[in-house]
Amino acid sequence: MIGIYSYEHFLDSKEKAEVVEEGETLKENTNQYFLPTSTTGQVVHHQNYSLSYSETHEQPEWVAYELKASHLSSTIHKRPYFEIDNAVKTGAAHWRNYKNSGYDRGHLCPAADRRFTQDAHDETFLTSNISPQEHKFNAGVWNRLEQKVRYWAKKNDGVFVVTGGVLKGNMKSIGDEDVSVPNQFYKVILDNTNAKIKMLAFLMDHKDSGLSLYKFVVSVDTIETLTGIDFFPELEDSIENKLEASSSYKSWSF
Repeated sequence: MIGIYSYEHFLDSKEKAEVVEEGETLKENTNQYFLPTSTTGQVVHHQNYSLSYSETHEQPEWVAYELKASHLSSTIHKRPYFEIDNAVKTGAAHWRNYKNSGYDRGHLCPAADRRFTQDAHDETFLTSNISPQEHKFNAGVWNRLEQKVRYWAKKNDGVFVVTGGVLKGNMKSIGDEDVSVPNQFYKVILDNTNAKIKMLAFLMDHKDSGLSLYKFVVSVDTIETLTGIDFFPELEDSIENKLEASSSYKSWSF
């Protein structure tokens, strides 16, 4: 299960958060070439993913990582406590904002995508990598999409993933730090198999749905317009413009 249930029963005796110390942000596996632009100017590189943190909304505007077939593992690691990400210079949100909020601490880089080592798995339990998600959404249609991304990673021996909530419009908030609750979530996937680049983007309302995943396919341009983020600025303009304008999913197996 990728969805995160309420975690309070694990935390009854630990009402203090662990803190990731500065200096633990060297990037080895995230492919910087495919990173999006940041509208906040606060990009953090961890060992196995990168993110752009929004202090205004106390969560990342995007999390980006490469998911290769070799990263996929069935190993079940013990879940760690959530930790405050001290690499976020403006101060990442505290996990207590989510307590009794009615929302899951929804991983954006899923723990299940980082099971290849205990350290990689544990690194996903930073508060800079989560967003408030309704449980039925987190464990439902969003989980189905995450499973499908793993299928594509295995089929294509690796994809690059960018994901986050749309931090715009009238949003609810939770906790003392007013963590925004996105009304929509997106996921953008890039496959560069054999130097043939293709993209696929999804935009989902923050509610569960039984619809087929292809019903949520949109163009990357659509998500760029909503978020103000340029997703693949390092690509040659002619390639970027053509791929980002397309909402075709015919080259992807559903």
